[in-house]
Amino acid sequence: MSHNAVISFKGCNYLRQRLILSTLSGKPISIKEIRSQDDDPGLREFEVNLIRLLDKMTNGTRIEVSETGTSLYYQPGLLYGGSLDHECCKLKSIGYYLEVVMALGPFCKKALQITLRGVTNNQSDPSVDSFISSAIPVLKKFLVVDDGLGMKITKRGMAPEGGGEVIFKCPVRRQLKPIQLMDQGKVKRIRGVVYAVRVSPAISNRMVEAAKGVFLQFIPDVYIYTDHHRGSSSGKSPGFGITLVAESTTGVFWSAEAMSNPAGSKAPPSVPEEIGKQAAFLLLEEIYRGGCVDSTFQSFAALFMAMSPKDVSKCLLGPLSPYTIQFLRHLRDFFGHTFKLESHKKTEEEEELNTGANKVVITCMGIGYLNLSRRVI
Repeated sequence: MSHNAVISFKGCNYLRQRLILSTLSGKPISIKEIRSQDDDPGLREFEVNLIRLLDKMTNGTRIEVSETGTSLYYQPGLLYGGSLDHECCKLKSIGYYLEVVMALGPFCKKALQITLRGVTNNQSDPSVDSFISSAIPVLKKFLVVDDGLGMKITKRGMAPEGGGEVIFKCPVRRQLKPIQLMDQGKVKRIRGVVYAVRVSPAISNRMVEAAKGVFLQFIPDVYIYTDHHRGSSSGKSPGFGITLVAESTTGVFWSAEAMSNPAGSKAPPSVPEEIGKQAAFLLLEEIYRGGCVDSTFQSFAALFMAMSPKDVSKCLLGPLSPYTIQFLRHLRDFFGHTFKLESHKKTEEEEELNTGANKVVITCMGIGYLNLSRRVI
């Protein structure tokens, strides 16, 4: 039966994309030569941890890993969901796992409520704050009713020791709704959250002042909250950071963030003012790229567009990130599904001011993915 033909890959890249699409399509995958040339070959601890998490979310999944860890066979079971608890690997932030959890959440059999523990903020993965500020709004657009969707940070945990805790709830839907997101609007306000964990609260104010100093030259409506955690809710490592989000007149959210170098790393100690400014400039760059979805979460929009009913979905995106381009290729591998990509003409205003990056309009016909919570043979 072609339905169960194994899709083969090589190497460790894009493991999360492959696992997500394998789980949704029901097609088993085999990945060989995982870091086979490295001094330390095979799957890393955080990847094994991710596969365990998928095992918890599904029922009847078959996983085989070779002795050296350089080859993996993954045959997905049914997405079950329900109430779950997972201790994430400290080498990656909770954001690394959230990408998979959020992509699969709406397609579970039972509404998902998952508590993830570990590092909430590090320098290499999107933080939990950026998921709250710009990934949740993307998912909301596809869910017909968004009651029951939410994410909450109950404890902060900075790298390297973590100790953070996040609760994510996602309702289940029989099917998503197709979208037309073509108007990115203008920036109307900027919000942000500054967190300082196990360090002086004065650091928060210094970051706020530095970031606001950049934005107040452009826009009056800037408000940055401080989120100071103490005692047991502040995780195990000291650190500080800032997540900023710009909201447009049409309800589009762009986010950017910066955080201090982790304790115990060889990097020099971070200066709060520099972290505040760095995040502010990154957000300005994100606004310049534009599009109706933040560049970090373009692949979410592509996934949910492909999974929506058999109707046309259209979305304006900023320049596609390499990660998104690979995701579109993977969608073709698993679902035989392709997108139409067109470059978007700049508005007269953008032409005049010579601003705005080259945007892309992605269009696709949904595959009409139904969450029947059972496999149709």
